[in-house]
Amino acid sequence: MNSLILFGTFAFLLAINIPIAVSLGLSAMVALALSGLPPEMIPINVFAASSKFALMAIPFFIIAGNVMERSGISERLVLLAQRMVGHYRNGVAMVCVIVSCFFAAISGSGPATVAALGIILIPAMIKAGYRLSFATALMAAGGAIGVIIPPSVTFIVFGSISGASIGKLFMAGIFPGILMGTALILVTIFLTRKDEGIKPMPKATGAERLAAFKDAFWGLMMPVIILGGIYAGVFTPTEAAAVSAVYGLAVGLFVYRRLGWEDLFGLFIRSASQTGVVMYVIICASLFAWVVTVDGIAMDIGDWLTEVTQGNLYLFLLITNIILLAAGCVMDAVSAIYIFTPILLPVALKLGYDITAFGLVMCVNLAIGLVTPPVGVNLFTACSISKLSIKDLFGDVFPILIALLLVLALVTYFPAVSMAIPNLLGAR
Repeated sequence: MNSLILFGTFAFLLAINIPIAVSLGLSAMVALALSGLPPEMIPINVFAASSKFALMAIPFFIIAGNVMERSGISERLVLLAQRMVGHYRNGVAMVCVIVSCFFAAISGSGPATVAALGIILIPAMIKAGYRLSFATALMAAGGAIGVIIPPSVTFIVFGSISGASIGKLFMAGIFPGILMGTALILVTIFLTRKDEGIKPMPKATGAERLAAFKDAFWGLMMPVIILGGIYAGVFTPTEAAAVSAVYGLAVGLFVYRRLGWEDLFGLFIRSASQTGVVMYVIICASLFAWVVTVDGIAMDIGDWLTEVTQGNLYLFLLITNIILLAAGCVMDAVSAIYIFTPILLPVALKLGYDITAFGLVMCVNLAIGLVTPPVGVNLFTACSISKLSIKDLFGDVFPILIALLLVLALVTYFPAVSMAIPNLLGAR
C-alpha cells in the first residue's frame, strides 16, 4: 500500500509539472506520514544524507570547474585541439569530442561541459560546414562524457550511497569515457562521409602547436594533479577536490590572469548556488530512497527481479539497463542513483557482479540520459546556445544514441572494460 502511495504521489506531482526534486521530497513525506513513522525521521534523514564526508568534494569540484571556465581554460583547450587535429576531415568535430573529454576531467559535470564549450565549438562547427542541429547534438553528447571521465560528481554520489571506493570508481571511468569519445568520433565520420560541405582547418605549424601547448599547459595539469594525487595515494578524492579548487584559483589569478580578486565574490556565489541545487536534489532523493528502503519496497522489488531473472545475471543486467535508460529520460542522474541503487545494487551483488563495475553501468546509463529526450539536461543546455528546440535534434541525436548504447553494452556485459585500469593498478 505504501509503495502505491509513494510512487502514485510522485507520478501525480510530476504530471502536474512539479520539479523532480520537489516531487521526490513531497511524495516521501506523504508516504512517511501515512505510514505512521515519527515525523522527526525527516530531519534526521536529511542531516544524515547531507553530512557525508565524501559529499564535501562536490562544492570544491564545482568551484574548480567555474574557476577554470572563468579563467579561459576552455578557449585554450579548444585552440590546442584545433592545432593538433583540426586539419583532418571532421577535425572540428574531433576537437569537440576531445576537448569535451579534457574539460570533463576538470568540471566533472555534463551540463557545465556543454555550457563552457558549446559557446565556442557550436559556431566553429557551423563555420566548418556542419549543420546546426548536428553540431548541437554532438556538443550535447560530448558533454555526457563529463559524468564518466573522472572526477565525476555522479561517481561521488554513488560511492557515498553504496560504500564503493570513489578513487576506484574514478579509475574505472577512464576507459569507458574514452570509448564514449571514440564512439562519437566514429559515428560522426560515418554520418558525414558523403557531406562535401565540411571544410578542414589549415594545418598548424610545429611552432603553433608548441605555443598552443604551452598556453594550455596549466589547464592540462589540473586533471593530472587531481587524478595523479588520488591514484598515488597522496590525497583522498575529497582532498583532491579541495586541491583542485586552490590550484584553479592560483592559475586563474596568477598565471592566466583572467580572474581578478573582484571576481571571486560572484564566482563563489555562483558555485554556492550550484552546490545548493545539487545538495537539495540529494536531500530529497535520499529521503525518497529511505522510504523505499524502510518500507521494504526495495527488498520486494529486488526479490521480484531475482524471481523474474531466475538468477540469470545477463537478463538482470538487461532489465537494469532498460530501467535506468527509462529513468534517465525523465529525471536527473543524482535522483536516479539515490532511488535505484538500494533496489538494484543488492541484486547485482547477490549475482556476483562487482560493485565498482555496477557503478559504471549505472553512471553510463544516466550519462546517456543527459542526451535523451524529453528531459535531457545536456540537450536543453546545448539548445539554449544554438536557439533550437529539442524536437529539431531528434534526427541527429538518434544515431548518436545508438553509438553510446553500443558502448553501454560493452561496459555492461564485459566488466573487464571498466575494471581494466583498477585491476592493472591494484586499486582497492
